[in-house]
Amino acid sequence: MEVIRFILGIGFIITGLLVFVVQLVGVYKFKYILNRMHAAGMGDTMGISLCLIGTMFLYGWGFTTLKVALIVAFLWLASPVSSHLISRLEVTTNENLEEYCKVQKEEEEA
Repeated sequence: MEVIRFILGIGFIITGLLVFVVQLVGVYKFKYILNRMHAAGMGDTMGISLCLIGTMFLYGWGFTTLKVALIVAFLWLASPVSSHLISRLEVTTNENLEEYCKVQKEEEEA
């Protein structure tokens, strides 16, 4: 049973680290700020959650696991909301947004 718990824990942690690598590539590859924020927000939520779930498997069931589960629940609620609010601020304050959208639409049609 310990070996299965260890393998699951390490599997979740490695998967979380792979999500972080994809997030990093997305943040540097995308040109527009909203695309970068989407990559960063999704990567943070999924990567941290998977790593913390992996640590929950490694520690076993106890009070520490409960605290980590509460952290995961808080991150699932707080990270998407904060990313959404920051993106709405970008949309309302960016004066060149329509110009950027026209350029993107023309590139997609070509």
